[in-house]
Amino acid sequence: MTRTALVTAGTGGIGLHTALGLAQAGHTVTIVGRNPERGTHAADTITSQTGEKARYLQADLSSLDQVRDLARQIATEGPLDVLVNNVGAMFPDHTHLDGVEASFVVNHLSPYLLTELLLPVLTTRIVNVTSGSIAFAKKNFDTLEPRGGYYGFHWYGRAKLANLTYTLDLAERLRDTGIGVLAADPGGADTDMTDGSSRTPKIVSPPLRLLWPLVRRALERGTSGPASLAARPSIRAATDPTLPTGTVLGPDTQPVTPHKTATNPRTIAAVRALTETHAPLHRVPDGLSN
Repeated sequence: MTRTALVTAGTGGIGLHTALGLAQAGHTVTIVGRNPERGTHAADTITSQTGEKARYLQADLSSLDQVRDLARQIATEGPLDVLVNNVGAMFPDHTHLDGVEASFVVNHLSPYLLTELLLPVLTTRIVNVTSGSIAFAKKNFDTLEPRGGYYGFHWYGRAKLANLTYTLDLAERLRDTGIGVLAADPGGADTDMTDGSSRTPKIVSPPLRLLWPLVRRALERGTSGPASLAARPSIRAATDPTLPTGTVLGPDTQPVTPHKTATNPRTIAAVRALTETHAPLHRVPDGLSN
């Protein structure tokens, strides 16, 4: 029986190597990305290297409407065994997408929405990619945007914290369904995202800017590893049946204790409220509010 997998942002970097690993494990893989030329090349690479037919679907996952369209297409095709939400982005400047801070959209609302819309057809495993940047995040979700200045690295961590909170909450919701929900931290890797985001001190708070040469060297060292190595936690999370739902894998592919904020009932409730408000499962007709 064919096993199917969907990997977002699977046209390069960690996502591509995750898709390669899943194909090598016998899955028929669909990868999603914005660039058709890059996506077609990635699908051909997976097929030629693994012998498993891969395909590419174009979607801009920073658009929640395009996420809905993608989910609708995938859901009409029948059961989906594995979903890996690998998409991620860091924004040096304070950017909004349809009125919502961009990092929160791409790193949390987009994977949340895709997951929820695909739940009726998912059968085995959901993997959300998390990040050690959570440790540097503002941890208040009472409002969509916390007070204070915008610093891309810290806001990226906040969005990843929201998504980890959702991941662990979803694991409890689905505990008796047979669908495992896990998080995987790839650590650092040399990818387009990390290469572009570590070049400017404005991604970190003013105190860290005073130490920017040291901070930049630390960021560069932490993101110098190969994407193939960074994909290993996601691959194990997606394929190892011995891992219980709610597991968080660290960069060494071993289970780690989740950040305590992500298991706090108050955080769970606040993230859930923000998420359901700003990523409704159905389109809102023009002229109507949520």
